[in-house]
Amino acid sequence: MRFSLAKPSFALLAASLVLPFAAAQTTPSITLTIHADQIKAHASPLLHGLMTEEINHSYDGGLYAELISNSAMHPNDSWGAAIPDWLPVELGDSIASFTSDKTTGPSAALPFSLKLTVTRASASAPAGITNGGYWGIPVSPSTTYRGSFYAKSSDSSGPIHIALVNNNTGFEAAHADVPALTGAWKQYHFTLVSAAETTSSHYRLEITTSRPGTLWFSLITLFPPTYDDRPNGNRIDLMKMLAAMHPTFLRFPGGNYLEGNTIDQRFQWKKTIGPLVDRPTHLSPWGYRSSDGLGLLEFLEWCEDLHMQPVLAVYAGYSLRGQHVAPGPDLVPYVNSALDEIQYVTGSTSTKWGAERARDGHPAPFALKYVEIGNEDWFDKSGSYNDRFAQFYKAIKAMYPQLQLIATTPVTSVKPDVIDEHYYLSAQQFFADAHKYDDADRNGPKIFVGEWATMEGTPTPDFEAALSDAAWMTGMERNSDIVIMASYAPLFVNVNPLAMQWVPDLIGYNALTCYGSPGYYAQAMFGAWHGDQIPQTEQTGVDPRFFYSVTRDSTSGELYIKLVNANSTPQPLQIAIDGAKTINPIAPVVTLSARTPAATNSINHPRNIIPVDSRFERASAKFNYTLPAYSIQVMRIKTK
Repeated sequence: MRFSLAKPSFALLAASLVLPFAAAQTTPSITLTIHADQIKAHASPLLHGLMTEEINHSYDGGLYAELISNSAMHPNDSWGAAIPDWLPVELGDSIASFTSDKTTGPSAALPFSLKLTVTRASASAPAGITNGGYWGIPVSPSTTYRGSFYAKSSDSSGPIHIALVNNNTGFEAAHADVPALTGAWKQYHFTLVSAAETTSSHYRLEITTSRPGTLWFSLITLFPPTYDDRPNGNRIDLMKMLAAMHPTFLRFPGGNYLEGNTIDQRFQWKKTIGPLVDRPTHLSPWGYRSSDGLGLLEFLEWCEDLHMQPVLAVYAGYSLRGQHVAPGPDLVPYVNSALDEIQYVTGSTSTKWGAERARDGHPAPFALKYVEIGNEDWFDKSGSYNDRFAQFYKAIKAMYPQLQLIATTPVTSVKPDVIDEHYYLSAQQFFADAHKYDDADRNGPKIFVGEWATMEGTPTPDFEAALSDAAWMTGMERNSDIVIMASYAPLFVNVNPLAMQWVPDLIGYNALTCYGSPGYYAQAMFGAWHGDQIPQTEQTGVDPRFFYSVTRDSTSGELYIKLVNANSTPQPLQIAIDGAKTINPIAPVVTLSARTPAATNSINHPRNIIPVDSRFERASAKFNYTLPAYSIQVMRIKTK
């Protein structure tokens, strides 16, 4: 598969078809007329973007490349093992045990540690601790893994042996040694270079000693190669998949993840910056603890790596279980936190938080245009959002008048620049609602469809959902003068059953590999070819399962015609283009199709449904065309 920030050729996804589509033999019941010289509106350059949050192990165990689960060794929050995801190692006749020690740790943020007591051990029978990662640690041949840990010892014990061990054979694919530990907390770094073994996720990390003693460990990390070699960076395969979607923005840190179940479990950005040892971690709303390794700066660098605009969501005083902060004096600290956060993102190094960003390794400020105030505040039964939004709006506009502020529900206190609308619907509902924005009020706030998805397919969308998604996207694209941004949600899912809280999700993966759903490929097709102009178009004839949108590239004159046929039979069309001096008869076409709506992709069968390149060779001012059954197409016609 080719992934590129240039517009992709899907010929590398499947064999390219160079035969022309046959002209329809049946008289077309639908005519699509495109007035190439009549520009109805300018299309939003930001329409197709990404929304992300920590759900389904999207960050930890997903995009964030850290391989060790519960790397901070946080003690259990409720029940079960004293330190989740860690087990003792007792080889041969060695004897060892560990407990959670809440009296000592490497920092104020991590004041606890794993206390390992080794009663008996030797070179031939070492003892220690092990971690299996997020449902397996993936190991590839001849690959460099970089790690570190904080540790101390009561008796300067050592050496410490670190190894990637095969679960089935006990083979060490890579290993390293630390000569000795000291009596004070210290960070130790190590490098593991794997042998020429077959790629597998059936590995665990073992840390052992060959001498009796008492040792304390904390914050054990292990990273494979990361995208663009970012320290503390992201998985390469998932980042490549995102790059192929040509996203224009990233909405972060997420919806529910921003709010938290309670106020004290909200995303507290100041606790997610700086060295990992100074990040205390926090409970996410989806039942597991977030490492916060993917913190505010990492989100911004993610935007930088994929050339996306950040859409920064700030906590606005409401949490999922109904707690809220009353507008007025009680809300002031939260407003000030948002102002500090914006300064961290955009401020020069002469500002307090811009200087902090520079100390964190990024002196240059980030460009920021959009800030969202809260998330899904229509759930706030207190009715306080109207005044909470106004308090944030006035404070942010006073300091940053150039920022566009997004409300999460309609308000009357002030006029927001943008309203965020969310839709989780069935395929039938999206088919029926695809024309929702055709007659939308152009004088009101712009619209951001910040979360939307067809709720069919598991763990990722089936082809019926992809058809419905595409139908809905044609409606947003036709009206992208008012619908300025849109992002599917959720974006990611670790397909291990214990990792999932929500279905469907756009991209699936396990520890070793990943795949795109049919909906993912529909998104990639729409994102790759989106013009900056919306020409006037008309459709005569009606089919409730046929959908289209047309945009035009003002520089090249190329028309991007998106066609969706959700019927089980081919759809004959007539396409008429007027207002063009010349029309190139050779029109590249990309097709995503399936034999049945239930067809899908999976972790074991990732390429059942993928885009296929072809070309239509009879484009003209008026031509007949047959749209295949159950298909999504992008046709590109060059005009002048």
